[in-house]
Amino acid sequence: MSVTGPDPGRDEDCPLDPPLPPGRFADDLVGLDPDDPDAQAFAAHLDRIERSRPSFTVEGYLAGVGDFATSANRAGGLRRLVAVTVVALVLLGVLYAVWNALVAISGML
Repeated sequence: MSVTGPDPGRDEDCPLDPPLPPGRFADDLVGLDPDDPDAQAFAAHLDRIERSRPSFTVEGYLAGVGDFATSANRAGGLRRLVAVTVVALVLLGVLYAVWNALVAISGML
């Protein structure tokens, strides 16, 4: 019995034991096929959930926008429609603010 591996109670030489999944989510993925696309998607989901970065910096805001964009691209149906609507409303708000700034600037001239 080998005690140098990741699980001291596991016999690494026994062919009946399934191999441990690689990566930092090995405990969460025990019993799942590491080559299964659903298991890989689950591991990617866990990685997105546990990723922490500062949200009060420009890089943090841009990373949040990038996460939203990739999530919106993966979504379908009503969720995609809601994401597109949110983006359209944000763009309308930005255009309204720019228009009011241009009107205020042109009024000063």
